[in-house]
Amino acid sequence: MSFDQIVKPTLILDENRAMRNIDRMIERANSAEVDFRPHFKTHQSAEIGQLFRQRGVEKITVSSVEMAEYFAKSNWKDITIAFPVNILQIKEINHLAKDVFLGLLVESIEVVDALGKNLDAPVNVWIKIDVGAGRTGISWENEIEVKNVVERVIQTPNLHLEGLLTHAGHTYQTRQRSDTISVYQNSIRRLQNIQSNLQGLDLKLKISVGDTPSCCLVDDFEGVDEIRPGTFVFFDAMQIQIGSCNEEDVAVALACPIVALHPEREECVVYGGAIHLSKEYMTELDGIKHYGYIAPLHSDRWGKIIHGAYVKGLSQEHGVLHIPTDELAHLHIGGLIAIVPVHSCLTVNLMKKYLTARGKWIETIESNMNLGFV
Repeated sequence: MSFDQIVKPTLILDENRAMRNIDRMIERANSAEVDFRPHFKTHQSAEIGQLFRQRGVEKITVSSVEMAEYFAKSNWKDITIAFPVNILQIKEINHLAKDVFLGLLVESIEVVDALGKNLDAPVNVWIKIDVGAGRTGISWENEIEVKNVVERVIQTPNLHLEGLLTHAGHTYQTRQRSDTISVYQNSIRRLQNIQSNLQGLDLKLKISVGDTPSCCLVDDFEGVDEIRPGTFVFFDAMQIQIGSCNEEDVAVALACPIVALHPEREECVVYGGAIHLSKEYMTELDGIKHYGYIAPLHSDRWGKIIHGAYVKGLSQEHGVLHIPTDELAHLHIGGLIAIVPVHSCLTVNLMKKYLTARGKWIETIESNMNLGFV
């Protein structure tokens, strides 16, 4: 297989890099003596999941009931859905709970009560805590609400309280290792304060954390029981900018056909737009906003990121790339170029499959939506 045969936007996968990323994170978890429950929302693939299983991983994280169903069909038996319970899917949750060791996230008494009334099988419950990201979860400052939810979980049949879970998503705003570590340390202190305040209930609550920047850059996981990173398996442009990885660690890129060249404005237009990359963007230190880095595409791999090149704009099918004149001269209409996406999770979700240098197609959950659970 040669990538030269690609005729439309295609997500290409460097399997060797992905395997190195997996091995490295497993070693970090083992060295820190914490449970490793990788988040599979990034790769969304049963086949890539096998790379984890071959290395002894038995517990996984997913982001939806549908994803849990998909991986349950691949015989994963210990699954946490790291998204607040959607009580409208109680039928599907009940089916899963009978088949796997299921972990659920709660952050309100209303959801706990709904589970108590409608669950047919036991589940593990994590209290979702907002340690500063501001997305979802009970605020770490709201000690009374945390205690109320914990007490209700303890009183509710079929619910087994595991501990406190957070996603410190604000590490994605950091650009220095010291800043990432500072966010992580503040997050752990806030969770440990909650632990201390609940000691009167005679509970042993675990702590579970999940963001890739922290899991890549922090060396001391004291006080943590479980890590759940996901993006690390492929990394992306954002993780390069944060410092979570090096360019050579990124394992996916989008191959795009070149359809037009505009040397007078240092632009290249490709077949590859928002429906392939999403409109997730990042801002460089010089203030430039863009939608991904650019790299040359060779017959079986992509090359080093081109300095000063970036995805300038996206519409539905179009991608407008800014490429310096000296690099633009090497391109031709009908050729191919690679884009390192800002957020690999979203690009995978949109593209639905990968092509490897061996010419093998690897499918994701989106290619297998007839799950047969309900």
